[in-house]
Amino acid sequence: MLQGSRTPGCLTPFVRRALAAVGAASVAACVLTGCAGSATPVVATPTSSAATADLPLVFGAFTTALEEPWDSAIHAALESAEADGLIRYEHADQLGQSNDLGTALREIIASSDPDIIMGDAFAAEEAVRAVATEFPDIAFAFGSAGSEQAPNFSVFDNWMHDPAYLAGMLAGGLTQTSTIAVIAAMPIPEVNRIVNAFIAGAQQTGPTATVTVSYIDSFYDPEAAKKAADAAIANGADVVFAERDGAIVAAQESGLPAFGMMIDQQADAPDYVVSSLLWNLKPTIEAIVTDVEAGEFVASDLAELSYMANGGSSLAPINPNTAFGIPAELLSEVEAVQTAILDGTFITPINDEAPAETTTLTD
Repeated sequence: MLQGSRTPGCLTPFVRRALAAVGAASVAACVLTGCAGSATPVVATPTSSAATADLPLVFGAFTTALEEPWDSAIHAALESAEADGLIRYEHADQLGQSNDLGTALREIIASSDPDIIMGDAFAAEEAVRAVATEFPDIAFAFGSAGSEQAPNFSVFDNWMHDPAYLAGMLAGGLTQTSTIAVIAAMPIPEVNRIVNAFIAGAQQTGPTATVTVSYIDSFYDPEAAKKAADAAIANGADVVFAERDGAIVAAQESGLPAFGMMIDQQADAPDYVVSSLLWNLKPTIEAIVTDVEAGEFVASDLAELSYMANGGSSLAPINPNTAFGIPAELLSEVEAVQTAILDGTFITPINDEAPAETTTLTD
């Protein structure tokens, strides 16, 4: 089947509010507000007990709300690792970008003293890397467009070109108008390689199909993504790849096939979501934790741990209950390529350049 030192300094109100909810041995929950200037509370959920006290503490530091699939995939993997007894886990979301995130990270370190911090640094590279330099005894592992930074800043990313290619094959075989829409964040390498792999897959099964890419210039703006998808559908697209959250709603309203991203989004539109690109951070987390526990953590590029062949990504099970038929021969063709990816006989092309057929929401 397809399938520095950590010595706390002067505490800000942000940290004092957090510490007011922290007991000497355990924490039920704490509300961190103010660091990102957001009116929405940022919730941290630490858990600890005598039985788990010796496990490394991982703090998930997320710039967006956890509804955003990219951060949600990291959060889900860390929750799974905690459930498996691999780590203790705390998190906070909506931490903001740039200097807001840098301030939040320093206060998290002062209040929680984590062994490992994971998150996304794409919009705050300079700030996050500066904090990592200040605290060399903490292992930092962040989604990043840059390289690792010695001694303690490792990088990873959602290298999901393999499942993107397979999803593209499905899209190319399903389109009736020969027009497929991709609704994406922005033309940066980590987005482009997924989009280009999807396009390459679509061209294998639908060689006459046109794939248009609409950028919303945001990592998380469901309203903008839906608006871009509606526009693409109005221009003839009859299959939608929701690289960003929100586009599936437009596909559902128009009764069209859709593909999700990061997590299995079939439940969002059970009659219309064909499949989703899944990102599994568990191999990445296990590698980090193993090195930290052995005292051998060094800055590295963890990219290949997200490859399909290494269990870091996959195509979600194809929905058998869509409102439209999926040809058996198309499923067989996709399954054959998936097998070839896993055994190394097919290498999905990686192209970080912006695709040719693109628009933006403001065009």
